[in-house]
Amino acid sequence: MPNWPAMLLAPSIALANAGVAYALTSPSCAGQDTSTLHVLTICSLLACLLVTFGALLNWQRARALAGPGETPDQSRRRFLSQVATLCGLLSALVVLAEWLPIWMVSPCYG
Repeated sequence: MPNWPAMLLAPSIALANAGVAYALTSPSCAGQDTSTLHVLTICSLLACLLVTFGALLNWQRARALAGPGETPDQSRRRFLSQVATLCGLLSALVVLAEWLPIWMVSPCYG
């Protein structure tokens, strides 16, 4: 799996989760039910972790090939897969942080 989904899709998923959760706040308040918001956030978190897993596999593969005679291309691949993995994990952490108010605050607040 390439690294670009973890670098581009994971932050986009986190941003989309914030927007869609905000849009679903009024219907959740009207129905007094936050299950839709929880399902949305779980799906977003799983999607972030799924694309991050591919970058993590690339990072492990590149680390296994690393050695004293590492070429610049191998070094670049290892670095990009590391950055992609960390970007995906940060996006998953953002989704978790967006989930915290859903647990603690009523959608009708404010």
